[in-house]
Amino acid sequence: MGILSWIVFGLIAGVLTKWIMPGKDSDGFIVTVILGIIGAVVGGWISTLFGFGKVDGFNTGSFAVAVVGALVVLFIYRKLRS
Repeated sequence: MGILSWIVFGLIAGVLTKWIMPGKDSDGFIVTVILGIIGAVVGGWISTLFGFGKVDGFNTGSFAVAVVGALVVLFIYRKLRS
């Protein structure tokens, strides 16, 4: 999966994650996208590590992994900021 795909997945996953897990974050759109990209990468790494499968393109499974990873990263980010 190319870097452009990760950026697109990260953008969508970051926005969806903020919708799923709303909060009083004063972070802007750029931070949301960055957290989404990091979450997509972390989600893909964890998925491969635990044998749930590879993240191998634009499909539902890869998107779910990206969103779950972004949720984890956003949760950790909020705990570190508080």
